Amino acid sequence: MAKTVKVGFISLGCSKNLCDTEVMLHHLMDAGYEITPEESEADVVIINTCAFIESAKKESIDNIIDVAWLKKHHTLKGIVVTGCLAERYREEIIKELPEVDAVLGVGGIHKITEAVNSVMANAGKKGKSKKRYTCFDDKETVELGGERIVTTGDHMAYLKIAEGCSNRCTYCAIPSIRGKMRSRTMRDIVEEATALDAMGIKELNLIAQDTSAYGIDLYGSYCLPELIRGICDATKIPWIRLLYCYPDKITDELVAEIRDNPRVVKYIDIPIQHISDNMLTAMNRHGDSAMIRETVAKLRREVPGIVLRSTAIVGFPGETEEDFRELCEFIKEAKFERFGAFPYSREEDTPAYDFENQIDEQVKQDRYDILMQTQLPVSESFNETRVGKTIRVMCEGFDPVAESHYGRSFAEAADIDGKIWFTTNNPQLRIAEGEMIDVKITDAMDYDLVGEALLNFLNI
Repeated sequence: MAKTVKVGFISLGCSKNLCDTEVMLHHLMDAGYEITPEESEADVVIINTCAFIESAKKESIDNIIDVAWLKKHHTLKGIVVTGCLAERYREEIIKELPEVDAVLGVGGIHKITEAVNSVMANAGKKGKSKKRYTCFDDKETVELGGERIVTTGDHMAYLKIAEGCSNRCTYCAIPSIRGKMRSRTMRDIVEEATALDAMGIKELNLIAQDTSAYGIDLYGSYCLPELIRGICDATKIPWIRLLYCYPDKITDELVAEIRDNPRVVKYIDIPIQHISDNMLTAMNRHGDSAMIRETVAKLRREVPGIVLRSTAIVGFPGETEEDFRELCEFIKEAKFERFGAFPYSREEDTPAYDFENQIDEQVKQDRYDILMQTQLPVSESFNETRVGKTIRVMCEGFDPVAESHYGRSFAEAADIDGKIWFTTNNPQLRIAEGEMIDVKITDAMDYDLVGEALLNFLNI
């Protein structure tokens, strides 16, 4: 049966969720199912959902409703909902979305083949004869990692080094959805990195809910630098990128590893969420404003030319105009080359949900707009400093409409930062994805760059 059944996937949310999708893809392909990129051609569609904030929940539900239309009006036989929405709102999905045929929590990804088998066995049945498959295995005991089908191309991959989070920020539902932090063993991670290297991966993005906390639960200390060295010893992957590193756990050893290891790109993602001590305390963030300022200063001082990415939340309960002004001033001062902000999302089952002094939605949006306008000249200024320079770029493809190749340098993380668009002196030439070439930057936009490939470096 499996060989004749087509399965479609919709993966929502973060790159950590994408890694789970890739594990499920491997399970199904190993079982003989055919994977299709077109939901309209699928017999079963799996929606791996996000439920971190309100907008993510809405996107997840909208996707379920859209796919349900295919089930009613097309040839789709079944819908499987997995991931964070399924974990967090299992009862609501089961009760209010009868179109959904199977629901798997975050601890159930390794049961995906069993779920699809059940959906197909029950296809067409109605009433009491139809059985809905559910699996909510203990999320904190589920096997971490596993073989997967990389969906991000032949040149770049994410590598999830830990699951869950133990920070307990007052606004965040992740600990209740994903459980406490559990690090994968160093051996397991290095083995996966070796397999990715054998596939030809050239950029490895190390990710977790709190990447800089890696190893504290297994080994009693922060072991990210040791893990990086283990990956470098076992592979030849030229770019290793660090995402989701909390500032309070960026140790001197980690800073030195970024500085001294030529294969660690000089880029780090350090979500600060705020700079006001009032807000940091209310958010239960670890460390204060002085720590954040010192971490930023240390990275700038010790790693010349490093690119810093960060995020902040505006409109958190009790945020005063003074708190917000302090955040805006810090954004000007810190000059994060990459920065994003989010209006506070009031999430049930989090401590902040019941906090007094909730902020009006319009005020949140206004503050978001002001903060991003504050950041815009910082981003523009950074891009303008790169005009005239020659930068090593990893090609990611060719856009026939723009008649231009595009890619990223060390300073751009996949999916969240801008791109570098570049032409060649040969209109017929197509540079392969993953090829590293030198590009002279000729123009800067708000977030993207434009340049010309120096083809003599390719011996063309």
